Parts: sequence; structure tokens; C-alpha cells
Amino acid sequence: MPTLPPERQSDREPHQAREVAESFGTDPDGYDRARPRYPDALIDRIVGGAAGLDVLDVGCGTGIAARQFQAAGCRVLGVEVDARMAEWARRRGLEVEVAAFEAWDPAGRTFDAVVAGQAWHWVDPVAGAAKAARTLRPSGRLAVFWNAFRPPDELAEAFSAVYRRVLPDSPDFSQALTDAYSVILTKAADGIRRADAFDDPEQWRFAWEHAYTRDEWLDQVPTFGGHNRLPPGKLRELLDGLGAAIDAAGGGFTMSYATMAVTARRETAPSGPA
Repeated sequence: MPTLPPERQSDREPHQAREVAESFGTDPDGYDRARPRYPDALIDRIVGGAAGLDVLDVGCGTGIAARQFQAAGCRVLGVEVDARMAEWARRRGLEVEVAAFEAWDPAGRTFDAVVAGQAWHWVDPVAGAAKAARTLRPSGRLAVFWNAFRPPDELAEAFSAVYRRVLPDSPDFSQALTDAYSVILTKAADGIRRADAFDDPEQWRFAWEHAYTRDEWLDQVPTFGGHNRLPPGKLRELLDGLGAAIDAAGGGFTMSYATMAVTARRETAPSGPA
């Protein structure tokens, strides 16, 4: 869940920023510890009550979503571009293959669902959807999803002031980050349509909340996209500013989340280039 939506980090499309996509493995322990999970309602809706599904998790990272699908009774294979993240997940029992999804070889394997949690913006939306179609069984589901958040109003303004001071051109936390993610959702849906192998994509939304202490939130901040590439002094300045804002608000807060998904079923024989 990047604080800086990927398209704000440079003029390139997110999937062209490979150095950012491959940077999360600098601290897989911290990433897995701090990053939020996904609502059970989302997992249940994707699985559809059918235990034993074969699920391909694209950009599986440390296996946060994969473990939730395993807990729901699914068999999961991960594909991850960062070898450090993949090795971390393997040590915890997840089968993972290291590759960019667009170049990954399914070797004839097919799946009931292809999913991507907080990762599909690092995949070419058209080539990725076409590859997903070729790996899905008839009527299999592609589901890509993200956690967007909004702090309480007073903290949103304080967080924005800290980011403006430390990192000019950062997103405005007084604006709903779901609006920023709408660009990502639209690109994902357009890519699915252009793959010409799915029914019309749907958007799902699940609202939820999570209470954070000051230290819990500051533990998560360095895992956001681009943040682990900041000079240490800048990151320290950012964390100090955010920590002071949380202290002024009482030392903790409740974050409002919206998990947003784009999903479609493979209804026709996939076509297009390999």
C-alpha cells in the first residue's frame, strides 16, 4: 500500500519502474510484519466457497495474501520478481517462482484464480491480463486488489504538511487516496478489456478500519513504494515528523481503509500474442 501512488513517483508508467518494483525486498521481515492484511470478505468472495482451488498469486511478496488464500483451503503458487521476497516466503512454506509475471513461464499449468494484492500496478496491464487469461481455466477469475487508506481529518492535514516539507509533490492526505487509486483501477480494468478474453470487469470495495499506535504506523511507513529508496536522513526526517503528528493526536489513531478490487472471469478462449 504505497503512500505515494506509483504513478506519482515518476513520469513513467508504474510497470516501467522496475527498480522500484524490485526494491521491496530490502527488509522483508519489516514488510511482512507491518503491512496490513486483506479483508476476509474479499478472500471469501474470490474463493466463492469452493475449497481446494488452485490460485496463482502474482507479485506475492512475502506471501501476505497467499497465506490468507491457503487458510481458506486453496493451493497457492506465488510468482515474485524480487528474489529476496521470494526466498522469505519460501522459508515460510509458500511455493514461489522468481520472475516478472509478463515473462513467467506457466509450463502448461492452469489455475482457478489469478490474484495480485498490492502488486498489479507493477505489471503491464495488457500483457499481464493476457498472460492471466492463458493460465486460467475456463471461467477462472482474475482478481487484482489494493488497500487504500485515509487517516482521520486532523491527521490527514498534519501528515500532508510533513510530506510537503520533507518530500515536495507528495500526495495530499486531506484528499481520499481512493481517488488516486482510481487511476490504477481504471488502468487495470482497461487492460482486462483489451486482453479480449474476459467478461466485463467489475469493481469491488470493502471498507474496514485498523487502530495503530505511533510505533506501529512508523514501522509501516518505510515499506511504502519508493520510501526505502529515500536517503536515510530524509527518511528519518519524515518519520520524526509523522511521529510528532501522531503524538500530538494522542499517540495513536484509527485508520480508515478501503480494499478495492478489479475482477473478471475468463469466459472465452484467450487470444493474442504469447
